[in-house]
Amino acid sequence: MPKTRFERMMFALITVIITVHAYVFYSLYVVNGSVLMEVNQTTGVIDAINKQGGVYIFGQFMPIWFVVIIEFIFAYTLECAVGSPFSFKLACKVFDIRETHPVLFETAIICATVGIMCPSMSFIAAWLYYPYYSGFNIITLLANWLKLVCFNFPFAFFSQLFFIQPLVRTLFKMFFRRNNS
Repeated sequence: MPKTRFERMMFALITVIITVHAYVFYSLYVVNGSVLMEVNQTTGVIDAINKQGGVYIFGQFMPIWFVVIIEFIFAYTLECAVGSPFSFKLACKVFDIRETHPVLFETAIICATVGIMCPSMSFIAAWLYYPYYSGFNIITLLANWLKLVCFNFPFAFFSQLFFIQPLVRTLFKMFFRRNNS
């Protein structure tokens, strides 16, 4: 797929744009939606978020667009610096790229990426969304991290494998068609 450094950066950009929006939606609606609506006594998640003044991050309430931007910055940086390079190396340790079917090799890369990015981004999220109003405790941080990994890993695995990466690869092929003549 991506051959040059620029193409790898663009591939990561497309992936992170789609992934961050999916995870913000998943986190706010699926994982925390009912709690948000119950606490704020509303019938909709957006109404609950607006009623409380935004999403709790960095110890204060911020608008959803701020959350998306912050998570995008962390995810893109981590994907370019750690996720992509190490997932490719891990896949190469298990499979020989010259003898393995491309679909199997790409699946190995996706699985390795999820294995790296999910715990990493969950750890960052544990810091960002930590309940600082009640003081700081390292055990609480680690418990929140483990909880986030348990919530996020199944979603990350299945969404990346069956939805996000096939979509990203299709978009990438559209944007970066190679002239085969």
